Amino acid sequence: MDDPRGDMERHEPPPSLWPVGFAVGIVCLLVGLIVSWPAAAVGAGLAAVFGFLWARDVVSASRGPTLPEPAELEGRPSAPAIPAHQGEAAMPEPEPAERFPRNVFLEMSTLGLGAVIGGIVTVPAIGFAVLPAFLKQHSPQIDVGPITDFPQGQYVVATFLRNPSEGEISRRTAYIRNNGSVKGVPSFTCISNRCAHLGCPVQPGGPVFDSKKQTVKTKNGEVDLIPMLPAAGFICPCHGGAYDQEGNRTAGTYSVASVSGTGGTAKIHRYQTTGPGQHIDGPEAWLYPVQPPH
Repeated sequence: MDDPRGDMERHEPPPSLWPVGFAVGIVCLLVGLIVSWPAAAVGAGLAAVFGFLWARDVVSASRGPTLPEPAELEGRPSAPAIPAHQGEAAMPEPEPAERFPRNVFLEMSTLGLGAVIGGIVTVPAIGFAVLPAFLKQHSPQIDVGPITDFPQGQYVVATFLRNPSEGEISRRTAYIRNNGSVKGVPSFTCISNRCAHLGCPVQPGGPVFDSKKQTVKTKNGEVDLIPMLPAAGFICPCHGGAYDQEGNRTAGTYSVASVSGTGGTAKIHRYQTTGPGQHIDGPEAWLYPVQPPH
């Protein structure tokens, strides 16, 4: 069969499994963005490795066979070859050859289109998964009543609505102490009752005077104020967390995962910091996103 343009001489890329591995990596990446960051990292790694191998095969195939080395040409006649379209058995004048093979164009177009589709699918998913942890994280200003309701040097249990439009679901509790005036400006110490570990309700380590409770109406709704005396600081009832009157951690806070060794050589392994109600071990923990740095 005549092949004036030399199509049959082109080096076709061999079959490979790199595209399949690349597709599996993309799927793992997209699923990992929903399930957990480690799974997304594995998917990204697979996509990068198989994508590189796939691109390498495509590029090497597009270059075609290499020219023989000079040593291989030794001993051959040095006279120039007679063009095929000249001489007694002349062939027709060769047609202009393609400057860019069609198969390479289609492969490159497929890779480019796949990259565009992957970006369209991946970028919004990454945005929805990552950006909320960095945007609109400031706390709203809460009106808990006039300064006169907070005696200087004494802690008060303040219960309020963080967002009145959300109702009781936004009710929060804080321990507030009036430190007096510092350089002409009122100073307060405010401690949330949410434990830094799993969000358990931290309790005062001293008596709470419920009989002296008062309710103040503010722009955030009704605020309950109860005097208290944190003689022993604050204590978390869930995992033994303890804090002093300034909010510094003095003990506990993290629950124990396991203990290796015995006696003086024992080493305690703790769970990582997680959100309220989040599973800390087992397959269920994989369904939660990675917590931001604390």
